[in-house]
Amino acid sequence: MSTFENQGYRWRETYFVLFDINNRPTVSQVEAALAVLNDRFELQNLQADDEGRFESVTLMSPDDFAALDICFLQGDEVDEQVAQLNKDMRKSGEDKSQLKKLAAANARLDVLHFQDVLSGMAGGAITKDGEGDEDELDEMFDPSALLIVLDALVELTEGVAVDPQTGTLV
Repeated sequence: MSTFENQGYRWRETYFVLFDINNRPTVSQVEAALAVLNDRFELQNLQADDEGRFESVTLMSPDDFAALDICFLQGDEVDEQVAQLNKDMRKSGEDKSQLKKLAAANARLDVLHFQDVLSGMAGGAITKDGEGDEDELDEMFDPSALLIVLDALVELTEGVAVDPQTGTLV
C-alpha cells in the first residue's frame, strides 16, 4: 500500500537517487542499509523482483512524524530526465565527480516524503476534516529521516541525490 492511500499522511516532497543500473541493490542490501540508520525506523512492504533486486519499501519514522515511500524506476523517463539534468548542470559549476555519476545514471530511486498529520491532530495543529494551521504543521515537519535515508541510498548505489523541484544535486 502506498502512503498516498493513508489519510493519516500528507505528501510533502519527492527526491530522486540517480545511479547506474549495474549498481541496483538487492532488497536485502536496502533492508540492511536502512535498518542500521535508526533503530526507530520501521520498514514495511519490502518488495523485490524475481531476481531479488530492490523494487520498493515504505519506511515509517514515527519520532520524525514522517514516512518515506521508496521505489525503483528505469527506462525512457529516467533517461530523458538524466539528459535534461546533465544539460542544465553542465553550466552550473557542480562537482565534476557528481556530474560524472549523473551522466552514467540510467536508473532511479524515487523517495517520496510524507508527514504524519494525525500526530498534528493530536497536537491541535490539524482538525479531523483535514484543515489546520500550516505553520504549526511546518514546525512539526522534520526532514531528518529523509536526509539520512538519501545519504544511505546514495552510498549504496554510488549515485547522486537530486531535488527535482529545483533541479539541483543534494
